[in-house]
Amino acid sequence: MTLSVIGAGFGRMGTLSLKHALEQLGFAPCHHMTEVFANPHQAPQWHAAARGEAVDWDALLKGYKALVDWPGCHFWRELAAHYPDAKVILSTRDHERWYESMMNTIFRVIGGDLPPEGPARDVAEMAGYVVRDKTFGGNLDKAHVLDVLAKHEAEVKRTIPAHRLLVFNVAEGWDPLCRFLGVSVPETPFPRTNSTDEFQALLR
Repeated sequence: MTLSVIGAGFGRMGTLSLKHALEQLGFAPCHHMTEVFANPHQAPQWHAAARGEAVDWDALLKGYKALVDWPGCHFWRELAAHYPDAKVILSTRDHERWYESMMNTIFRVIGGDLPPEGPARDVAEMAGYVVRDKTFGGNLDKAHVLDVLAKHEAEVKRTIPAHRLLVFNVAEGWDPLCRFLGVSVPETPFPRTNSTDEFQALLR
């Protein structure tokens, strides 16, 4: 099994809904930060990759057909090169609303106290390093974060050939996603999950 879909969009861009949608379309399982929560042994490998150490992508992502969200989206360029036949999805949404969501969810988590020593701490340290330090350079000020986002999206669009890339807002639903992937549109509604309220409830 090899990756067929690579998500290049940052977290809080509807990536959990996209994960569930991709899995429903047959691209299961789909990697997402929730997979690291469920399999904390992955965290040191992602942390090492973010430090620039060599990584065996086939071993790390063994069994997965798709990938979205952090930590994987941080490596979109490497993964797109390693899996040249995979299609790339750039999840996006209104940038102002995205930043507000980040402030109320992920930024709050990575700015808090770390769990005690153990697997949960490994995951938290990795997430903080990948998102806060590597993605945003340790600067979570609004202007800087939005500038990083804009440059990231522009770079993905510039780098990935148009035939291989879908710029996708989950509010668009099934049609553009299914056309891009060459699959039939399900009769069930497009998944909608992981709102800010749901994220905060999960943390509690």
